[in-house]
Amino acid sequence: MKSHYEALDGLRGTAAFSVFLFHICEMLVVDLDHNPMPHTFLAVDFFFALSGFVLGHAYDASMSVAGPSKGNALSLGGFLKRRLIRLHPMVVIAMIVAVATYLLDPFVSDAPRINIQFSWLSFGAVFALSLLLLPTPALPDTFGETHSLNGPAWTLLQEYIANLLYGLFGQKLSLGLHLLLCAASALVLAGTAQHYGDLGHGWGWSDFWVAPVRLACPFLIGLLISRQKLSLPVRSPFFLLSGVLLAVFFAPRMGPLNGLFEAGCVIFIFPAILAGGTSIGKVEGRQGKLCRFVGELSYPLYIIHYPFIYPFAHWKWSTHPDPVRVGLVAAALYVGVVALAYALTRWYDRPVRAWLTRLSHRGTALGAIDVAPQLTAVTAPATE
Repeated sequence: MKSHYEALDGLRGTAAFSVFLFHICEMLVVDLDHNPMPHTFLAVDFFFALSGFVLGHAYDASMSVAGPSKGNALSLGGFLKRRLIRLHPMVVIAMIVAVATYLLDPFVSDAPRINIQFSWLSFGAVFALSLLLLPTPALPDTFGETHSLNGPAWTLLQEYIANLLYGLFGQKLSLGLHLLLCAASALVLAGTAQHYGDLGHGWGWSDFWVAPVRLACPFLIGLLISRQKLSLPVRSPFFLLSGVLLAVFFAPRMGPLNGLFEAGCVIFIFPAILAGGTSIGKVEGRQGKLCRFVGELSYPLYIIHYPFIYPFAHWKWSTHPDPVRVGLVAAALYVGVVALAYALTRWYDRPVRAWLTRLSHRGTALGAIDVAPQLTAVTAPATE
């Protein structure tokens, strides 16, 4: 079985917990120049790099059609089914939570959220599109995101696109072409970052085109690191590399060079962090327990937290509370949503994914008589 790099799980957790804190800070300090962690949206680009690495590490061998066991290669359908089981149960519950927080938000106005201008039929269409992670029309009292019920869902759409492209073309990608695409996408990323002055774009309708630009470069580099088995020796990789990530997130803005700084982080620093995270497999002791805990919570926390940011922002902007009260509410919000993410992980995500996996395996077994034998590899355990 493939080795499992627990330090990378922990680093994903460091990034996810930082994103939540950043989104709270955004509602307190709108100007990025005064935000204490102004580069934290780069966690998204780090997630994309991790995704490229994880897909290559977990699926390259099982999807290969060139090895001695090519008859058992994992099919595209089997691969996509695994990815849906891994990711989509939390998408569904996150969108249900988003509907509840949107409709029950008491701090926007006395008018109903669903009115003549925006009907229940329109809202139902937004919810349906959101369940599919597709862009939606803007909702009243949100921030103009392409995914207006749950802003960070735009990154999940890009993840799904990356999974599909990997399944279709990943095994056909030669090293030469891979290197060329890495270089070209890095140049486009750097140009985009310099054009805007930062990489905090791709989530709104006005700059939606930036989303695939932010996906391509880190994803391809992460996949390259996996395939070339690049590694850097690092002692205590979780703590040390988390420190590097946090140093990037909390670094001050760089003025005219800010865009190039952020592009450099994505192109050079994040790949080095990935390579360092593969220096050991199992992390022992308390550090290992922390890696596993924050790593498992990272995805649920990331996809569930933003619907609570809207009412928090509306509460602050409409009631103008004193700083002490803001701090107490922000801390309670942080702890409460982390607890909710833990509860959903334990009592919803794990059992639902286990049930869907068993259902998938039964379907594979029943269909094995009539379909090609390569589908039997679908039952192999995932490594992430």
